[in-house]
Amino acid sequence: MPRVSEEYRANRRAEIVAAAARLFAGNGFHATSMADIISESGLSAGAVYRYFASKEDLILAVSEHALNAADEVFGGMLADGATPSPQQALEAVVRGITDRIVNNPDVGVDLSRVGIQVWAEALRSERLAARVDEVYRQLRDHFAEAARRWQQAGNLPADAAPEQIGAAMLSLVQGYVLQRLLVGGTDADGYLAGIAALVPTVASDAVR
Repeated sequence: MPRVSEEYRANRRAEIVAAAARLFAGNGFHATSMADIISESGLSAGAVYRYFASKEDLILAVSEHALNAADEVFGGMLADGATPSPQQALEAVVRGITDRIVNNPDVGVDLSRVGIQVWAEALRSERLAARVDEVYRQLRDHFAEAARRWQQAGNLPADAAPEQIGAAMLSLVQGYVLQRLLVGGTDADGYLAGIAALVPTVASDAVR
């Protein structure tokens, strides 16, 4: 019997995760059964269970896609030693949400629809809660680092706490994700215009 390559395993696993993501995004975690996922994937039950022993395992796998995509967006704003203003950092992340989360190229669905379910599911699943806590602390730290760099450039008061600023900035992004899904007419341009009015750029130059 020919040996199955790691690439083959990775591709089958990705197919199953993408199928689960489509169903979770459209129907929710609890209205989606393993039978639904098996049917959507086009694979046999044995093939699916070979990679994922339970629906909770699939929820965790799909959640990882959403959380990792968010981390890529947040980390990108600090690439190459950038020193964005608070407004620029928020704009970079909100725009990035459209590119990497709403239009996710890996699973082909709006992962923000999965993301808000992850928030709720983390209240009942200790496994998911631990992972969410880890990732969101990291995302908050990205914003705190942006604030720290802006402070070191002389654009924030010396006694300001970057960690507190990071927490507030993360909340603005989470608010955008939630409003975009639940409040009709919410779009990135309008939301960012509100942020610009609330958090004006402190320095006259765009990026120091």
